[in-house]
Amino acid sequence: MDTALRDTYIELHERYFPGTELPVAFEVGGATDGVEKAPAPKGWKCFVCDLTKVRKGTSLVFDEDSIGCRGGRFYLGYDAERFPGFRYFLSYGKPGEMEGERYKQTPEIVDDLDRGTARIPTKGKSIVFKRWDRLTERDNPDAVVFFARPEVLSGLFTLANFDQADPYGVVCPFGAGCSSVFSFPWLEQQNENPRAVLGMFDPSARPCVPLDTLTMAFPMKKFTKVVGYMEESFLTTGAWEKVMKKVARSNALHSP
Repeated sequence: MDTALRDTYIELHERYFPGTELPVAFEVGGATDGVEKAPAPKGWKCFVCDLTKVRKGTSLVFDEDSIGCRGGRFYLGYDAERFPGFRYFLSYGKPGEMEGERYKQTPEIVDDLDRGTARIPTKGKSIVFKRWDRLTERDNPDAVVFFARPEVLSGLFTLANFDQADPYGVVCPFGAGCSSVFSFPWLEQQNENPRAVLGMFDPSARPCVPLDTLTMAFPMKKFTKVVGYMEESFLTTGAWEKVMKKVARSNALHSP
């Protein structure tokens, strides 16, 4: 990638979202030299929890052995099909066999949902996650993912809609936490006019993210455009200056 883009965004981020964390980026099949391999989990582990290290600056490469959740293996593309009984797992369960998550009312609704879910072709490939400031000229990210609180999200949302009349520059599809930070953004990147993805509403993944935090993922095609027009947007107005004061208050409230 063009490291000038990396450096430009870092400067703009600190100017308009001061004191908030930089996004992370992922690349399917990216360069793995010098990147720490995410360890094989012992038992169940949510993939979103592993991204905490990436958000703190440690680059990680994931493969099939790194994912300890069946949903994660599906949404990251390593399993092409759902596990047996998924239709009951996501709905009301099966007495004596499994407790349902009750995220869907009936197994039939789960079946319809699954028929419309695209499969991601990552089998046999690794997936590299890096914080934005750790990217190098060898990287070619597929998407950029922000972990952010409401004030920053309001800016990101408005930026995502800045250059278009269509009011749906951001989508919020139902899915696991890992789908909102990987599979849906990856799928959008394959489109001519990709949309940003708002997510991390999955109750099962919420323990892995900080209080009051959601995600906004930008396909790289869209994010490159966003960086290019930030300085002509609302971010330069008095309205955003008022929001930045709230950003500072939020930072102080959530500081360790």
